[in-house]
Amino acid sequence: MTDAHKNDSVEDDRHRARMLKKKAVIDQRIARANQQRGVLILMKGNGKGKSSSAFGTMARALGHGQQAGLVQFIKGRKETGEYRFFKDHPSVDFHVMGHGFTWETQDKNQDIAAAAQAWQIARKMLQDDRYHILVFDEMSYMFKYDYLDVEPVVAALNARPENQNVIITGRTMHRALMDIADTISEIADIEHAFRKGVKAQPGIEW
Repeated sequence: MTDAHKNDSVEDDRHRARMLKKKAVIDQRIARANQQRGVLILMKGNGKGKSSSAFGTMARALGHGQQAGLVQFIKGRKETGEYRFFKDHPSVDFHVMGHGFTWETQDKNQDIAAAAQAWQIARKMLQDDRYHILVFDEMSYMFKYDYLDVEPVVAALNARPENQNVIITGRTMHRALMDIADTISEIADIEHAFRKGVKAQPGIEW
């Protein structure tokens, strides 16, 4: 055996030993994860992609034949691609609420009424075990602007069906939600095309 082959063999043995150790660690973690229940996922941060991640996860659930419910707490001026795609799906109940972003409506009373109406729909979904996954898109803003009280939402989340998964998105997230969440992901804003003068476009921003 040449020196080169010997070196390759030694490196292969080292790699195999490292992977065996890593597998042992992962197997231990898998063994400890013995709970079977739904989870609360929070998608927060100033970066782009929070709603996109939530919709992607919902699509994954649909691929497994699950029933989904979605409430968008803020509706922009444009009809989104996700709404066009999912609105007629037989396994998705899609509700677009609100009247636009608060800086567009400039009507706090109207925004509060829209938030209350959206929450009533969301609350009923949280009581219905037919839904395997719920997405409350941009719900976190309702607490930031004091359009909704967080306590009834926390109570409803804690009382939901055992195997129901929920995803809430928004830049900031109320501490009370973070305290009961199972998974929290934060998307950072490193750079954005808009700041470079690139116009928002369908398929990317909406």
